Amino acid sequence: MKSYLAAAIQMTSVPDLQKNLAQAEELIDLAVRQGAELVGLPENFSFMGEEKDKLAQGNEIAQATETFLHQMAQRFQVTILGGGFPIPVDSNGKVYNTALLIAANGQELARYQKVHLFDVNVPDGNTYQESSTVMAGQELPSVYASPDLGKIGLSICYDVRFPELYRHLSNQGADILFVPAAFTAFTGKDHWQVLLQSRAIENTCYVIAPAQTGTNYDRRQTHGHAMIIDPWGVILADAGEKPGVAIAEIKPTRLEQVRRQMPSLQHRVF
Repeated sequence: MKSYLAAAIQMTSVPDLQKNLAQAEELIDLAVRQGAELVGLPENFSFMGEEKDKLAQGNEIAQATETFLHQMAQRFQVTILGGGFPIPVDSNGKVYNTALLIAANGQELARYQKVHLFDVNVPDGNTYQESSTVMAGQELPSVYASPDLGKIGLSICYDVRFPELYRHLSNQGADILFVPAAFTAFTGKDHWQVLLQSRAIENTCYVIAPAQTGTNYDRRQTHGHAMIIDPWGVILADAGEKPGVAIAEIKPTRLEQVRRQMPSLQHRVF
């Protein structure tokens, strides 16, 4: 593993596939021009709209998004995480909320289907029932070991509230935890940063958290603050509340230093 720059992209995705992909391409280009070699896109980056519309356009969204990720990785010669988009399930009319990690040569490195679904009555009056259209993944995420970029673990949004998933990744030797999200504005103001810092600190890993921000459609508002956090819990970059990019250096020497100073991973009893 070498030192390199990583980018967490922040978007305001809407119910328009092509508009979202154009926005994503601009922000990937911006990140690469600043030197990023690992780029993460947020959950729902290619489509964020009503559930019925997501299902109706499911095949188109899935095919266009996968093609886009492969093309962008090859064009810009970077490793890209597509942080969550719908891929239809053949058997029941639902979709998997799927994250893909694609290498600079266009090869798929890892695929993860979100296991924790957001079925929550938020105190701001909004109700979310992700399971009404999304099928929960049946397998916990794996860690992809990149010789240059480190050992990368995947997750999606609501997963961040379940520390056992990240301990599972840590047990596989993860150095970097991706947490692409479309966190609600109401919960994000109190929970987003502290949850990300907790996952970084308890696993002594870098956390890269691409995010949705602003008003995506109707009453759906997202929190923003795409972040990169170091293994000590220090916020290295924060994209604020507007579309943009958070960029920071990932350093193997920092991982080694923190794990030497706080060897909690060695002290685990379960």
